[in-house]
Amino acid sequence: MMPDDIKEAPVARYWHKLEDERIQCDLCPRFCRLRDGQRGMCFVRARSGESIVLATYGRSSGFCIDPIEKKPLNHFLPGSAVLSFGTAGCNLACKFCQNWDISKSRETDTLADQATPEQIARAASSLGCQSVAFTYNDPIIFHEYAVDVAKACRAVGVKTVAVTSGYICEEPRQEFFAHMDAANIDLKAFSDRFYRELCVGDLATVLDTLRYLATQEHLWFEITNLIIPGENDSEDELEDLTRWVAANLGPDIPLHFSAFHPAWKMLNRPATPPATLTRARDIAMRNGLRYVYTGNVHDERGGSTYCHECGGRLIGRDWYAMTAWNLTEDGTCEKCGAVCAGVFDKRPGEWGAKRVAVDMRDFAG
Repeated sequence: MMPDDIKEAPVARYWHKLEDERIQCDLCPRFCRLRDGQRGMCFVRARSGESIVLATYGRSSGFCIDPIEKKPLNHFLPGSAVLSFGTAGCNLACKFCQNWDISKSRETDTLADQATPEQIARAASSLGCQSVAFTYNDPIIFHEYAVDVAKACRAVGVKTVAVTSGYICEEPRQEFFAHMDAANIDLKAFSDRFYRELCVGDLATVLDTLRYLATQEHLWFEITNLIIPGENDSEDELEDLTRWVAANLGPDIPLHFSAFHPAWKMLNRPATPPATLTRARDIAMRNGLRYVYTGNVHDERGGSTYCHECGGRLIGRDWYAMTAWNLTEDGTCEKCGAVCAGVFDKRPGEWGAKRVAVDMRDFAG
């Protein structure tokens, strides 16, 4: 008997029928080939009859208001509040997943909350959130739901943010990011071996996504690299990664080096020493990147923004709390007038570091 979450789900996009009666999902490079009732590796895109459906449309693992810096985005509306949510599942199989309880979930009970795109947009607007973030698990796999939410948000003046690994095919990539205002791309490593053995994916697809986003003037994006001791922390790899970003994406793309904490199937690895993050930051800046950050550790210097011309501190941060703001209303350094790349309001937001749960039932109807 077919589960209700498949049987009642809306039809998804990006698939085609094969000669052997299977249907191939064309959303990401996995190209899952499914028979009736089967699910793709992501768990949420499944075959129902003669089509692929999205089993998690309109369903979420929960909603809360976060600081935008937690996504992490340091150059997109600093200090503002963002309404965050995710669903379940993922199209990568990272052994080190830091959100494994959501992204690796195979239980539809994880999706306790329900909300229409219009309901989410209404909630964000009512709560004073300048944006909605698709996060916790990869929004690529709930493509249709994310796009519909983005359309509803845009209609009421709310922006949308995608926190994603960027593992997506060319055509759906173009549609997905056309509706986003900002993104943080998780560049997990700079080696095919890492992606193949630890993520069951490939590096080339993610680099294609990054190169594509660099051509999209409507969208601001930043990059996160989670550094895992003994896996992607060598000086050679950090040199290669940061040189590639500088050469292919430019010096103004913010890069976040984030600390790994033992999780999921890599509990035997130590947490990333703060000194490793500082070393990575030094390498990136030496290779020409202007805005490089350390994350998941207490490091006010590594979390703050500095002027690339005079070295003055533009935005001070202590964890997610803003401690200084030295930008003009035009987004330039108050000291020397150099432009700071990003999307800024005339004044920063005042949300701070707090995290607040949201009950979407309050915004129904």
